[in-house]
Amino acid sequence: MKLLIADDHTLFRDALVQYIGRADPDAEVELAKDFYQTEEILKQGDDYDLLILDLRMPGMHGLNGVKTIRKDYPDLNVALMSGVAENEDVQQALDLGISGYFPKTLSGRALIRAIQSVADGEIYVPLEPDTRYIRPAYYDDGFFKQRSAAGGMSDGSQSSYDGNDFDLTPREHDVLFYLVTGASNKEIASALNLQVVTVKLHVRGICRKLDAKNRTQAALIARDHQIPLKQPIDAVVTG
Repeated sequence: MKLLIADDHTLFRDALVQYIGRADPDAEVELAKDFYQTEEILKQGDDYDLLILDLRMPGMHGLNGVKTIRKDYPDLNVALMSGVAENEDVQQALDLGISGYFPKTLSGRALIRAIQSVADGEIYVPLEPDTRYIRPAYYDDGFFKQRSAAGGMSDGSQSSYDGNDFDLTPREHDVLFYLVTGASNKEIASALNLQVVTVKLHVRGICRKLDAKNRTQAALIARDHQIPLKQPIDAVVTG
């Protein structure tokens, strides 16, 4: 696992590096003290499994830093980390294409598990226990359940799901399977032998039925409600 962690708090960076080193002795960690140094490091062309950006560090200018990274490095796996983020900040960052959100109120152990999940290609956003709302950065860690959008973390409870709860069609179930994996519309179209415009229509229908604002939130809701998903039998297997 190769990480680039950008945060202006030296003590936090050092503590996080120690946690990561204990959890994964083979992990490679590069550090940046602000957004400007982050850009300089990325220009060197190293291939990182995950870039973690602190929302309020110098040079970020709110979510403008996220926008810049997503524009200049569209294939880079990016997560947002913060001790002050509001729900709107996180939702906008998700809309921009980040793969994870790490509140600094997470315990060290939970944060490491979250980082490992996102570095492995999953989506991680901690949610409140009985709602679909994203957990704010400044609440006490013990008050919330830790939920992973990719199913990597849970408090052990099970949410009941009736297959008719959301009235998804069989094809919408197929598309939702790939949404949860983070696949793009083009990748879903290729896997299911569909036109991209058809996939877009299915995604729109899924979001409407799940009452989701976007594809990322739809994936979160699917995991939160533990909607049973499996790879479609007619999927085109590649690689």
